[in-house]
Amino acid sequence: MLPRFLATLLLLSPMYLSASQTAPASRVIQADLATTRGPMNRMYNFCVGAGRANEGLRADWQRQLRQVHAECGFRYIRFHGLFGDEMGVYHEDKNGNAIYNWQYIDELFDFITSIGMKPFIELGFMPSQLASGPHTIFWYKANVTPPKDYAKWEAFIAAFTRHVTERYGSDEVRSWYFEVWNEPNLTGFWMGTTGGKTYEEFLPTAQAEYYKLYASSARAVKSVDATYRVGGPATAGSGWIDETLAYCADNKVPLDFVSTHTYATMSGYLDETGGAGTVLSPDRNAVTGEVKGVRAKIDASPFSKAELHYTEWSSSYTPSDPIHDSYHSTAFILDKMRNIGSAANSMSYWTFTDIFEEAGPRTTPFHGGFGLLNYQDLRKPAFYAYQFLNRLGDHELACADPAAFVCRANDGAVQALFWDFTITHPGPSVINQEFYKAEHPAKPIAPAELRLSSVKPGAYRLLAYKVGFRANDVQSAWRDLGSPAQLTRAHVETLRKASSGEPVIDEKIQIGADARFSRTFDQRENDVWLVELRPL
Repeated sequence: MLPRFLATLLLLSPMYLSASQTAPASRVIQADLATTRGPMNRMYNFCVGAGRANEGLRADWQRQLRQVHAECGFRYIRFHGLFGDEMGVYHEDKNGNAIYNWQYIDELFDFITSIGMKPFIELGFMPSQLASGPHTIFWYKANVTPPKDYAKWEAFIAAFTRHVTERYGSDEVRSWYFEVWNEPNLTGFWMGTTGGKTYEEFLPTAQAEYYKLYASSARAVKSVDATYRVGGPATAGSGWIDETLAYCADNKVPLDFVSTHTYATMSGYLDETGGAGTVLSPDRNAVTGEVKGVRAKIDASPFSKAELHYTEWSSSYTPSDPIHDSYHSTAFILDKMRNIGSAANSMSYWTFTDIFEEAGPRTTPFHGGFGLLNYQDLRKPAFYAYQFLNRLGDHELACADPAAFVCRANDGAVQALFWDFTITHPGPSVINQEFYKAEHPAKPIAPAELRLSSVKPGAYRLLAYKVGFRANDVQSAWRDLGSPAQLTRAHVETLRKASSGEPVIDEKIQIGADARFSRTFDQRENDVWLVELRPL
């Protein structure tokens, strides 16, 4: 067993320091309400991920999606398995004639659109009666082989596209996205014509086979409406970007957007059980540099105006990694969103919920699942990264601090979101599954002073919210209960209170004739603060 990190007990500093108190040299976050940088970039909540389509028929999944849409503002939802056998979409009669059935898809899409969201459609996996081989992936046995008959596949995709057009209208479907397959550069997700026994056997034909599938799918979608958006290659690790751009340009195949995936681990892909062990990358430019590199490739291609969508991203690619439950995740997410900026049109966090069954139903309430919410609807620290971002006003103010957003809303309210992002993981000597399972008290660092100018004089309600070690830190609260594998109702209530997101400061203040506001807040490693001034 790898050695566990031994934490040192720290004395916690006061909840906040007033500007008049003596404090160490502080970080200063300044903004002038009269100096606007521009509209707030909302790419971070454009889309969010989920496990598979069939999970979306569950009441608890739907309840949680409604919650993250309301609190975090997510607009699109992407998931695997839309065409899996459990969705009942494709059958053939004894003569080989195709029979389509859209009832489960209708139920799912009706719900998604009813709450004001849209599907970011992943065309996959392969219905078994249309598949060319027996290869499957995950507990739910998704078939990952090419179609046995591309004419039948193309007719199937065209029929599906016509159906959603008839049901939801072409104006609505023009706002959707059709992404072809998922991670075809991994043998687990795309068994090419060689059968993919080894990667060396797989790679020479897998790419060509994927482009055949991509072109067929694009033709099918565009046959219904040429303005519908089709893209890919939906690869792991930002792979096949140059090749896809070249293939589509050389063969005059439409490419309305580029999609791919990235995770901030040192190595590895596709491990639904977490058995291989993952290590958070020590590179502060992880994820960010990859996204900017792909954007540069697109800009230099004939598809320079194509959108870039990262349809999966997170700190780790396995749903068995306790970093997903840890307080470290909040600042990690905010750091990446701040530094990616406009390089991507969306960064779809993988995923919004722990209701995720690639390895089958999980047996504990906190198991390192991908979700922002756990099974019991409990908000993990990562949830608050998106909730806080969603509470920022529409006008971003100029602010030189690299770990802050300061915004103004149309009603005169002001929001400042700031954080410390410190990588405390010791490196490859310890895997995430060991390190983030243990408790790691956050070390105190210099406080942060928030200074605002050109604030309209008058009365305001000052609210401050905090996430960090033992501050909306449900993982630590669960650990305090003895890490029970099954939660009682009393456990759930205790954990809900520990992660409620209530303000830690709520007071009335007066902005004087000098139109200035200043307050200093304590900081520890990876602490996150959202401060709001609401006019009264």
